[in-house]
Amino acid sequence: MAKKSRRAKRRAKKTRSKPAVRPKRPASAPSPTVAKETRALTEEKAAELAEEYRYVFSDLKRIAVLAGAMFAALIILSFVIR
Repeated sequence: MAKKSRRAKRRAKKTRSKPAVRPKRPASAPSPTVAKETRALTEEKAAELAEEYRYVFSDLKRIAVLAGAMFAALIILSFVIR
């Protein structure tokens, strides 16, 4: 592949746009569009997580049942052994 010329590098530098500076808004008053976008993103993330980890709740229930059964077995065995 050929080496880029200096002219091409200069053109690339000229076409790059500088980031626009936005005026700062008070933190206590977010705009309605920002609030809507934030709410939409939060709901979207929650939906993704719910879909991605739907099996976790069933696993947690199974673990809780097993832990409860083992705890009950320990209590019963402590009375039997005495």
